[in-house]
Amino acid sequence: MSEQRQKRPTPGDDGPAHPTPLAYRVPDLGALELLLAVARLGSLGRAARELGITQPAASSRIRAMERRLGVALVDRSPRGSRLTAPGALVTDWARRVVEAAEAFDAGVHALRDRRDSRLRVAASMTIAEYLLPGWLIALRALRPDTAVSLLAGNTAAVAGRLLDGEADIGFVEGLDTPNGLDGTVIGHDRLTVVTAPGHPWARRRTPPDAAELAATPLILRERG
Repeated sequence: MSEQRQKRPTPGDDGPAHPTPLAYRVPDLGALELLLAVARLGSLGRAARELGITQPAASSRIRAMERRLGVALVDRSPRGSRLTAPGALVTDWARRVVEAAEAFDAGVHALRDRRDSRLRVAASMTIAEYLLPGWLIALRALRPDTAVSLLAGNTAAVAGRLLDGEADIGFVEGLDTPNGLDGTVIGHDRLTVVTAPGHPWARRRTPPDAAELAATPLILRERG
């Protein structure tokens, strides 16, 4: 399948002119880092080795940046590479851009670390009482810096907390995944009928079937 490439307006085109996006006018960070390395090391070859690229690739990247900016940035000679006067000026600007990118990257890492260090768990009552304590002990051994908060309730309450953004993960019992959520089976349990010693079922050798259970008054949990 082919698609029509959208033409960017140029002066003289009919219709309103829109500014060219910054991404088309400014060199990428890799090219700016290369220029800074050339300025620091005085050699395109050494700059290429420091950045882990080949010298032909470095030369091609510098030429592409010069074409984009419309000025010569580097004078190349057998004795090495040096910046032109416009190249020195562009290098000063590039240094600020790279420093800003490094600050941006550090900020994103800090946000991710804070996010990864907090886990809000919602769980149904039985899971919260019998299973989660062991899971949380295992988690602490693997990720001791993770702060965990636990909210216990029935299945409907767990689903509601997830949908409202009050929990990051939920654990419930049942066969159906609540609407609006994705789920996966992580284990199975076995239901057991408990009776008083004098109940007729206490002396039987075979378990009751589904029809008997449906016809017998049972004490059940609340709906949900």
